[in-house]
Amino acid sequence: MTDPTGIVSPDELFAVDSLLSDEERDIRASVRSLVERSFAPRIAGWFESGRIPAAELARELGDLGLLGMHLHGYGCAGTSAVAYGLACLELEACDSGLRSLVSVQGSLAMFAIHTYGSEEQKERWLPEMAAGRAIGCFGLTEPDFGSNPSGMRTAARRDGDDWILTGTKMWITNGSVADVAVVWARTEQGIAGFVVPTDTPGFTANPITSKLSLRASVTSELVMDDVRLPSSARLPGATSLRAPLSCLNEARFGIVFGALGAARDCLETAVDYARTRVQFGRPIAGYQLTQQKLADMSLEYGKGLLLALQLGRRKDAGLIRPEQISLGKLNNVREAIAIARAARTILGANGITTEYPVLRHANNLESVLTYEGTSEMHTLMIGQALTGESAFR
Repeated sequence: MTDPTGIVSPDELFAVDSLLSDEERDIRASVRSLVERSFAPRIAGWFESGRIPAAELARELGDLGLLGMHLHGYGCAGTSAVAYGLACLELEACDSGLRSLVSVQGSLAMFAIHTYGSEEQKERWLPEMAAGRAIGCFGLTEPDFGSNPSGMRTAARRDGDDWILTGTKMWITNGSVADVAVVWARTEQGIAGFVVPTDTPGFTANPITSKLSLRASVTSELVMDDVRLPSSARLPGATSLRAPLSCLNEARFGIVFGALGAARDCLETAVDYARTRVQFGRPIAGYQLTQQKLADMSLEYGKGLLLALQLGRRKDAGLIRPEQISLGKLNNVREAIAIARAARTILGANGITTEYPVLRHANNLESVLTYEGTSEMHTLMIGQALTGESAFR
């Protein structure tokens, strides 16, 4: 909004609010209020300690209806894709770890059960997960297979009416605090998904603690050592690798918006700092080089937000294509990192401390650039769409 001095926000430069419905603005405001009231005052401490109160956060997020908010039924809010994206943006304006918790819960674990699960699985897990009373994780990535999930070694074999699940998954958000894991494995018939309660014998989740990024997020290794599951644990609608890949596209869509939240927080921090930091007798906001940085950062943030809104409208219309999500993820995360780094230069040495959020955001975005498809993979997906030629093999 314009203040009495004539200063405008980056959102106002692009007249973003005029592109949103009243409901979308209300949801955005509700999430921003929760973040400012409950999460923002504590996030620097969580990042520094490498610990978060995951169960508490899940309950608060569930109380506001943010977990699986874009899904319908089973206690889910059934909002639009754009509203979900705006929620992701506001969460990541605080920290990527918060958005990751919501993305993994709603767009990976819950979406997999909602889309491919049996009625029994949906009724058992989705209401509890939507309320934040149960936390989910999504086991696809393995130590040796990230960008190439078709090479996974985790296997499930039949033993009478049961399945025996064996293997290891790596870099799993929510893993060691999850009540249920959606685990993907190779079977004789192809790739299959399984709903695995984490208290099942043989299932172990080991926290990964040596992180310089996403420290305010739970990251784990999952180990399945002859985990015996009933036949009802299999996701009946998931019959190929297309199933987990469709889940990844759901999560990638949230990142398209979410990364811009980190960018906005860095940009706003840099503007506020520049207006009050005095060098050579005047605020550094009055110097041309600083204004050029702020103008360039605002341009890339605004263009990214317009792209995100366009993709959100297409998703709500059922028209979005995977390569379009790749466009959004590649561009917006890449530009968000550039904005965070430029903001740090404006803050100088102060920018490296946890007193300000910019380097925390930059560190987090290094992980966001990699997960749910690396920048290289999204580049090749766009290249394949443009040329008809696959460069993956």
